[in-house]
Amino acid sequence: MALVWLITGTSSGFGTEFVKEALARGDKVIATARNVARISHLAELGANTLALDITAPQGDLDAKAAEAIAIHGRVDVLVNNAGYGHFGTLEDMRDDEYATQFATNLFGTLNTTRAFLPHFRARASATIVTIGSMASWQTWPTIGAYSASKAALRLATDALRLEVSSLGIRTLLVEPGQFRTEILTARNSVFMQTGVPAYEAITRGVFDTFQNAAGKERGDARKGAARIVDIVRGENGAAGREWPRTAAVPLGQDAVDRIRTSCEETLRMLSEWEDVVTGTDLDSWNP
Repeated sequence: MALVWLITGTSSGFGTEFVKEALARGDKVIATARNVARISHLAELGANTLALDITAPQGDLDAKAAEAIAIHGRVDVLVNNAGYGHFGTLEDMRDDEYATQFATNLFGTLNTTRAFLPHFRARASATIVTIGSMASWQTWPTIGAYSASKAALRLATDALRLEVSSLGIRTLLVEPGQFRTEILTARNSVFMQTGVPAYEAITRGVFDTFQNAAGKERGDARKGAARIVDIVRGENGAAGREWPRTAAVPLGQDAVDRIRTSCEETLRMLSEWEDVVTGTDLDSWNP
C-alpha cells in the first residue's frame, strides 16, 4: 500500500528531495510551505500542496492537520523538516531573537507533531520523522541558539518515542551533517554582525567559514533523502533491519564521525573525573 507523507519546509533542500523521493517510490505526498506558490513545481510532479506555517498558533495547526488528513483520508508519515539557522553571539542576540530560533526549530516542530498525534493514535500506525542536526552534538561560537534548539529537539523527540512507541507510532530523529542545501543562504539563515569589538574576530571567522562553505558541502541531499525513505519503508540497505534502537540516526559520514568523537570524549571525561564527581550520596542512603 502506498504511504501518505506530509512534509514541512518543502520549498528547497531536503524538503524538496523528500517529496521527489517519496513520489518516485509510488507514495502520495502532501508538500507544505509557508508560501504555497513557491512549491507549485512539486504539484506538477504529482504532490498535493498546502500552505503551512509551523509557527502558527496550535489551533491553526490543528485545523491544517485536519485539512491535510482530508486530502487522502489519512497521513502515514509526518516529516518535520522546516527550520532555519540564526548566527550571532549571545550578547548580540536579543532575547526575542533567541526565542524565535526556538519557536521555529523546536516549538513549531513539536506543535505540528501535536496536531497530528490524535489521528496517529486513532489509527495506531504512523511514522514521525524529525530533522535535527549534527550541531546538536557539536557547536561553534555564534551558533549557540541553533545548536541549542536542535539539542532540545533531540531530547524532546526521544521523550516522544517513549510516550508513543507502544501506540503503534514510530519516531525517527535524523541528524544530518553538512549537505548541499540552501540552509546557509540569506533566505534560510540569519548572520548577525556583532556590535561588540571583542567578538569581531571570532564572529568574522565563523561567518566566513560557513558562508564560504555554502554550495560546497560534501553531502548530496538527494542521496540523503533516499536513505531516510529507505529507513521509513524498510527498503534497500534498511531492508530487514530492526528500527534504530534509539530512534535516532546520523546522516552523512561527517555526522557519524562527529557524533562518535563526541561520545568518545564524553566517555574519557567520565573516566578522568569520576572519582571527583562521585561519592556524594548520603551516608544513610541504602538502595
